[in-house]
Amino acid sequence: MEAETLALAQEFDYSLWALFQRATLIVKLVMIMLTVASFWGWSIIIQKLIVYRAARREAEVFDRKFWSGEPLDELFDVIGPDPDGQSEKVFAAGMMEWRRSHRQDGGLIAGATARIDRSMDVAIAKESESLQSGLTVLATIGSTAPFVGLFGTVWGIMNAFIEIAEQQSTNLAVVAPGIAEALLATGLGLLAAIPAVVFYNKLSSDADRIVAGYEAFADEFATILSRQLDS
Repeated sequence: MEAETLALAQEFDYSLWALFQRATLIVKLVMIMLTVASFWGWSIIIQKLIVYRAARREAEVFDRKFWSGEPLDELFDVIGPDPDGQSEKVFAAGMMEWRRSHRQDGGLIAGATARIDRSMDVAIAKESESLQSGLTVLATIGSTAPFVGLFGTVWGIMNAFIEIAEQQSTNLAVVAPGIAEALLATGLGLLAAIPAVVFYNKLSSDADRIVAGYEAFADEFATILSRQLDS
């Protein structure tokens, strides 16, 4: 009897596609949702890795230009009021406010330092928002995907028990396919959640370090401008 049961169980196709095809509609929808979430998460991860690498490279290049000894006005004339780089945008925001703060007679309007700081803070906030966009999606996938997969598993096991009751048999040939289909949903949930959680933590840390670099540059730039104001 055991040999016959094992033979019947081995006749089933346990490939991922076969398990998906045999699953109920609800479990199929869960599997599709988790697969889409996994691809969506990886697309965000790859895009952010590329963006952060480019941002770090741009910051290094601009930092060398800024500390090269070239006059700031000449550097701003080369960069322009609407540059592409993130560090350049923070610098341009400060320089534009610096120039606006000069009266026609060459004097400075009162409160120039505070306005320059606020202008650069606004530019940093915009770049921070751009760097962190999409990370909430990773956090959502990482926190919800295991539960969505668990829902699919519970639903699949429930249908497996219904099939057992209908056939009035608990042998391996009846139980194994339903359990395998159900557990596939949990596997897909973990497959989507684990990379999302790991890279959310990494990318959040990377974004914080990049923004901290912008803030440090803004402080140094504000110090240089305030020194010129005092002189």
